[in-house]
Amino acid sequence: MSKLILLEKIETCRQEMISLSGSHSLTSEAVIESSMKLDELINIYQNYDKYELASS
Repeated sequence: MSKLILLEKIETCRQEMISLSGSHSLTSEAVIESSMKLDELINIYQNYDKYELASS
């Protein structure tokens, strides 16, 4: 998966979480699951950068 695709997925997930937080409490299962998914995507993106720097 390319960095561009990762960034697009991160933005989509971020928008989804914002939308969910408008209709659910911040501690609802839906918002927490969305937040965890976003965290995972961001971690993948950050590790992708570290891998690229190590390969250079």
